[in-house]
Amino acid sequence: MLQEQELQEAFEHLHTIGDFLRWAESQLRKHDVFLGHGTDSYNDEALALVLHAVHLPWNANPRIYATRLVPTEKTAILALLAKRINERVPTPYLTQEVWFCGLPFYVDERVLIPRSPLGELIEQGFSPWLPDPNRALRVLDLCTGSGCIAIAMAHALPNSIVDAIDISADALAVCELNVAQHGLEDRVFPLLGDGLSVAQERYHLIVCNPPYVDAEEMSRLPDEYVHEPELALASGDDGLDFTRQLLATCTDYLTEDGLLIVEVGYSWPAVVAAWPEVPFLWFEFEHGGEGAFMLTYQQLVEYSSAFS
Repeated sequence: MLQEQELQEAFEHLHTIGDFLRWAESQLRKHDVFLGHGTDSYNDEALALVLHAVHLPWNANPRIYATRLVPTEKTAILALLAKRINERVPTPYLTQEVWFCGLPFYVDERVLIPRSPLGELIEQGFSPWLPDPNRALRVLDLCTGSGCIAIAMAHALPNSIVDAIDISADALAVCELNVAQHGLEDRVFPLLGDGLSVAQERYHLIVCNPPYVDAEEMSRLPDEYVHEPELALASGDDGLDFTRQLLATCTDYLTEDGLLIVEVGYSWPAVVAAWPEVPFLWFEFEHGGEGAFMLTYQQLVEYSSAFS
């Protein structure tokens, strides 16, 4: 834990942005904070916190690091670092911003922090599985949270209409903020409901990043995860409660040439064990991440007895 004496010492003896970047990285390392909510290095974590505190963009010219800070800026930096280290609040909740598919999103503790490897598929327009990403498409982002996947898909699929469903009214309020921020009110439609219960269309593509953390894993998650909504993480003993329901019902909401893409993360062995006969297509991601599969409408129909 960062002590008051250490904070006072830093306030008195550190003067430039560069000083605080070096000290912040050292303290983050020393206190072994968990990374993975938007950054994968202590350097990037320090940059995000320090530059946000002094109202500079993440890509500010490094030459500015030599500039001296005024007392109020020092105080702001130290307050953020104390929260990050002592309370284990993830950085995106402190800055209320995260980037996904090259786009900025507002986040707070009402939603999961975006970090899905599905971003790679979105940026590729789901090629080659979606033959023509420029055609008129009806798309669903199920368990939308902040709306990042829905909004990124609207950008990547320029002629798509995207529904964004979530069971949490709080999460949907954040989604609506992001939809407005990106000016997509006429193409992305947040819907409040439990699973597919409020879907009224047949979709060419359903993408779902559901809760998938099993009970054992929930019990040993790093402290940072305590700040994220449990509703968006936990899904029963084996992590598949939501996925089972989805696989059993989604054919009623897909077109005959439709695709279902689901992220189950490190619960993927449980999926294979539950349905060993099903030919899931498991994606390989260039930038890390695992546990996302695809099934076609025809496959879902063929193996419907297994899913039911």
